[in-house]
Amino acid sequence: MPLDRYLRYDELTQALRELAAGHPDLFGLESIGRSFEGRDIWLVTATRRSTGSAAEKPAVWIDGNIHATEVAGAMACLHFLQRMAREYGQDAEVTRALDTRAFYVLPRLNPDGAEWALADRPKLIRSSTRPYPYDEEPVGGLRHEDVDGDGRALTMRIRDPNGPWKVSDLDPRLLVRRDPTEAGGVYYRLLPEGPIEDWDGATVRMQPHRQQLDLNRNYPAGWRQEHEQYGAGPFPTSEPEVRAAVQFITDHPNITGGVAFHTYSGVLLRPYSHHADDTLPVEDLWTYQKIGNKGTEITGYPNVSVYHDFRYHPKEVITGSFDDWLYDHQGVFAWTVEIWSPQREAGITDYKFIEWYREHPVEDDLKLLGWNDAVLGGRGFVDWYAFEHPQLGAVEIGGWDTLYTWSNPPPELLEREVDKFPRWLVWLALISPKLELFEASVAALGEDTWRVRLVVHNTGWLPSYVTKLAQKNKRTRGVVCEIELPDGTRLETGSSRVEAGQLEGRAYKSASPSSWGGWGGDVTDDRVKVEWVVRGAAGVRVKLSARHERAGVVRAEVVLR
Repeated sequence: MPLDRYLRYDELTQALRELAAGHPDLFGLESIGRSFEGRDIWLVTATRRSTGSAAEKPAVWIDGNIHATEVAGAMACLHFLQRMAREYGQDAEVTRALDTRAFYVLPRLNPDGAEWALADRPKLIRSSTRPYPYDEEPVGGLRHEDVDGDGRALTMRIRDPNGPWKVSDLDPRLLVRRDPTEAGGVYYRLLPEGPIEDWDGATVRMQPHRQQLDLNRNYPAGWRQEHEQYGAGPFPTSEPEVRAAVQFITDHPNITGGVAFHTYSGVLLRPYSHHADDTLPVEDLWTYQKIGNKGTEITGYPNVSVYHDFRYHPKEVITGSFDDWLYDHQGVFAWTVEIWSPQREAGITDYKFIEWYREHPVEDDLKLLGWNDAVLGGRGFVDWYAFEHPQLGAVEIGGWDTLYTWSNPPPELLEREVDKFPRWLVWLALISPKLELFEASVAALGEDTWRVRLVVHNTGWLPSYVTKLAQKNKRTRGVVCEIELPDGTRLETGSSRVEAGQLEGRAYKSASPSSWGGWGGDVTDDRVKVEWVVRGAAGVRVKLSARHERAGVVRAEVVLR
């Protein structure tokens, strides 16, 4: 399916069903729960089934569209799956990833909110459609919605002698701030498009949404009550959409990393949202930076810390978010990808993500209008047109079509934008720990006595425990090696089940093969050996296995001879 438009729930469901039906060897589709309004929350498991089950392979979690209007996240997930289907057997990295790893892909975590945003007359809310914190209709104020029935929720400009805006001398479409001491001109007040309830002829206030939840504040890590964290819900995972995701991830300890697709800003965000970088184990910080730099190399998006570079207010922090929970509680590297940057599209490169909305030069606005004219054919910015408002009377409606120019890429640019991510997602899977067989052997010690040896190693870049935080918190069990003997054969020495500990990867190795800092060479901390002495008849087959929750499963069979 070409990605030249945003799919509503039924279309997205059909696309996922067709994908799974067309490639049953690669994709499995299931519902992991139901939304507040009763819609299935669809998840695709992507792996080559003939090379082993997903549960026995390291996996990466990918989701999108937790926020209602951020519909590009769902399309990024769908495009990733389509790329995997198209390139399996053609691209070596894609093929290796699906043969040896798994992906759990949940395109639309918030199907209810997205359906409101994509409606013919859109209703734009932050996240869930569940009434919160009160189950009652709000009273009075301006309700942000499409008031003239054209399918867009734009901006209204109203002449007002005390308005803070005036028409720019450089472009009549552009409104600029009135100078602090300026008087005597024509000024405007800007308001979101929508009707006003209980209009008193003089004052305007915004009507609060009946739906004030933010699902990305409802995760357990750092969760805070409403007076501290707006929209977080009555308790962690109180919302069915978040609870379904948390339950699935917790039930699948093979998940070694995660990515959540949001919009917008064109940036790769990493934890913490509420703590400075110096609170992370230093090895985890260094590894986060390496993973982020690879993401920047592939996608062109910068990678930054939320706490240091993406705070909505310098004195406030976010808690209860997905990536903080996945790193802090599950102990794996997690990312939030903010798809799309209209500023960068317009050639504005020297800007700070959040700070730009507090202060930026007028030249940036002119560049954006020029990009709208040259690239979008004028569709992104709607020229101001007269409208007789039911309460305010004569107003003008226009401005940026925010949903499809700022919050999401314009449909004609959607596929180009989301095509930046599949290579990085595949790379994230391939750096995961991977348990592989190094040796399975038998040596005769006597007429009916044998030494059985199993050696396995971690061929992945990341260690088996993935993060130092997970290792510190004992989040995952070490490698478990087992021997299975047939009847008539017995174990002379050793235990049938051996706890062999964690295996290192290559992520924390020195960048220089020197003796500085006590470098002791490349010891085999990525490898473990287990030996048993077995008594039994020649020709008997003995089964061996090694497993790790995050690094996968290895099975071997040896013959006593």
